[in-house]
Amino acid sequence: MYLKTLSILNYKNIEAADLEFSSKINCFIGDNGVGKTNLLDAVYFLSFTHSMFGNIDSQMIRHEADFFMLQGTYSHDDGETEEEIYAGMKRGTKKSFKRNKKAYKKLSEHIGLLPLIIVSPDDVTLISGGSEERRKFLDIVIAQYDNTYIDYLNRYNKALQQRNTLLKMEEEPDALLLALWEEEMAQNGEAIHQKRKDFVERFIPVFNAIYQRISGQKESVSLRYTSHCDRGPLLDVIQRDRHKDRAVGYSLHGIHRDDLEMLIDGYPMKREGSQGQTKTYVISLKLAQFDFLRQTMSATTPLLLLDDIFDKLDAKRVEQIVQMVAGEDFGQIFITDTNREHLDRILSNSTFHYHLYTVSDGQIQLKS
Repeated sequence: MYLKTLSILNYKNIEAADLEFSSKINCFIGDNGVGKTNLLDAVYFLSFTHSMFGNIDSQMIRHEADFFMLQGTYSHDDGETEEEIYAGMKRGTKKSFKRNKKAYKKLSEHIGLLPLIIVSPDDVTLISGGSEERRKFLDIVIAQYDNTYIDYLNRYNKALQQRNTLLKMEEEPDALLLALWEEEMAQNGEAIHQKRKDFVERFIPVFNAIYQRISGQKESVSLRYTSHCDRGPLLDVIQRDRHKDRAVGYSLHGIHRDDLEMLIDGYPMKREGSQGQTKTYVISLKLAQFDFLRQTMSATTPLLLLDDIFDKLDAKRVEQIVQMVAGEDFGQIFITDTNREHLDRILSNSTFHYHLYTVSDGQIQLKS
């Protein structure tokens, strides 16, 4: 899959842009805060139906405008089939999202059509942040190749919300109703747990191989998936401490507390990793995510977005990343950087067609 053309109106600080992309490498150079990441976010929006920053949709509208509009034309890997994807929103109304001029009944139906991986400085929260960040990482990957996953997740989250509402009640909640939502949590939670467990087992070798290549085999890394499901049948786990849940007013046990432990040389990455190791770790995770989806979704190569990722990496690791992403295993790539030297190195090492753009105050210009 690659993005052929993109039209943008009033998205964040980008007033208007009509862009035609290279099917391989597209580089965007400019200072911080001029709109490079906003451009990538527009591409992300068309894949996931929301901003990568999780903001309220109306906040994507440029300050001086009343609406935003994104329209992308994509070509499948076969080179014959095209997809036209539209997203738009007026202030005070619900956003519109269409595939080939037809609106979706459920936005979840769109996830996986345009697989995409973004690597950005914010990814360090995978290590430094709470378990929610790491569950989100699992969910985003699995949802792109398993179209049943989001339904399980939505049903689990609805049951969790309903159970928490009952737990917060001043009077004693209806025991039968509470049991009903607990059974719904357990049934969907165990399905989610199995899918997460299967993914992690298959993902670890891919991640290890990429980390070793970038780091020059200097460190050993690993991942460990932990879940309350490991303690026995999830329904039993949820119900055995119901009195504690009632006391605090929310559910203490379930797959909403799952975590993905990140280790280096057997120790927590959060505690032991240097800045360079931490950045190498998260870049490897994301490039492994790309490689995993490429292998899993045999008919569709994901888009790869690299947003200002080279800072705080030594020259050797930058060189390894450059060689990797410029290779034949990767499809269409979007790269932003403030440092022209990094982009020149990527382009000089590549025999593929590329476009180079300058970005300034929301204006995007193709350099001849």
